[in-house]
Amino acid sequence: MAIADLGRLLVLAALWGGSFTFIRVAVPALGPLWLAESRVSIAFAALFAFGLFRGGVPSLRAHWRGFLAVGVINSALPFALFCYAEQYVTASTAAVLNATSPFFGAMVAAAWLKEPLAPVKIVGMAIGLAGVAVLVGWHPEPLAPGAMLAMAACMAAALCYGVASVYAKARLRGVPSFSIALYSQLGAALALAPSLPLSPPGGSPSVLVVVNVLALALASTAVAYMLYFRLIANIGPARALSVTFLIPLFGVFWGVVFLGETLTANTLAGCALILGGTWLAVRTKLPPSPDGRVAERQTSSAAGPSICSRSSR
Repeated sequence: MAIADLGRLLVLAALWGGSFTFIRVAVPALGPLWLAESRVSIAFAALFAFGLFRGGVPSLRAHWRGFLAVGVINSALPFALFCYAEQYVTASTAAVLNATSPFFGAMVAAAWLKEPLAPVKIVGMAIGLAGVAVLVGWHPEPLAPGAMLAMAACMAAALCYGVASVYAKARLRGVPSFSIALYSQLGAALALAPSLPLSPPGGSPSVLVVVNVLALALASTAVAYMLYFRLIANIGPARALSVTFLIPLFGVFWGVVFLGETLTANTLAGCALILGGTWLAVRTKLPPSPDGRVAERQTSSAAGPSICSRSSR
């Protein structure tokens, strides 16, 4: 891998890992639904402008149903679930639980596409789920009210990524990545819009909140997509998807540095088990990367944004 591509991979992981910190700062002011809507709407506008800049916007008509489905499953639902969850759990916890999406992708692929679950994958999934149990159940202090439900929401978001990766492989094979990225954000914005009156913001957002919303939408979604597509073109989808293993490390790091979150023993142990299990489960076929996003891949044995030709993951 060229130095420039290695740098892009690290920046991509930092941006997708940073999304959990941005959410943690902005969600108390905007609420989960408005924050998720802001993220996908601004990301769509930025990607649309980028499409115009590079010479044209792809057609929507032929695959609009698929774009809408991926937008709902891969962006609207998981983004809203993570925004809800981070009202009660740390950014570090959400980032680590996000790394379980490959397990769900493997299970959905086995059930839907009849892809076999090799013994090494089953072992890896068992190790990863043990990591979830450590992360959720081994706490030196009592959990805050709502924390268990919030962790369940993180797992549900990871499940959405798993379903989306398999759906994209089955129904959107051969559709250009940029088209799915662009119109899935539009689909997510349309899907979330009717729910906005249910959760109005508490007041005018501060400058800090606005900066974090823009960083979430532009850096962790729009720019991250473009970096990811460049990596796919330069080094192939399998190597590009190795970002899966770096996202939770950056998510934990940013939470500690910028939010002052405590790096507890259960976070470290759970993260190690989940990443180790993920490596075993996908070491022959890497997953799409989790964070907002569907990725280009030839296999669907894992999860996350997967633009089957995934993320921002």
